Amino acid sequence: MTLRPRHLGGWAVLLAAALVCGLGTWSYAQARGDRTLAYAKARDAALAQGKRHLATLNSLDGKDGTSVSAGLRAWRDSSTGPLHDQLKRTSAADAKTLTAAGDTADGKVTSAALTALDDRTGTAELIATVDVEVTPRTGAPGTQRKRFTATLARTGGGWKVKALTAMAAGGGG
Repeated sequence: MTLRPRHLGGWAVLLAAALVCGLGTWSYAQARGDRTLAYAKARDAALAQGKRHLATLNSLDGKDGTSVSAGLRAWRDSSTGPLHDQLKRTSAADAKTLTAAGDTADGKVTSAALTALDDRTGTAELIATVDVEVTPRTGAPGTQRKRFTATLARTGGGWKVKALTAMAAGGGG
């Protein structure tokens, strides 16, 4: 029995297709377990969650005591470690002061980057610029530009702010 050239061409196409599929599957399996991919995902998560929490820590609705209490709770939910402990410890005094002032602040992160990430220990360093639109109870609203360095820690609830330091407007931290 002899195979006709037309049948050989069909087998060659089938073999080539199987080879391409096999290589594609192997490549996908390699990338899926790749440490650089896991590191990139951790980096992206730390940056996104760090930015969100930094915006929260620079925002507060001061129109009444209920709003202030909700804002302070959001601050605590965005923090962990020493910062969380400090916010918890000063919560009652902060609520009185902020309710009396009545100012409302809306923080928006305009620029941010991770300067360090240790995925193994679950820590990261973030630098960011935040524009805070402040609307006082009386007087004209205005925008303040702030720069921060933040230490992030991975928790059971994701990345949270462990320490926050304001940076001078004109220089390094």
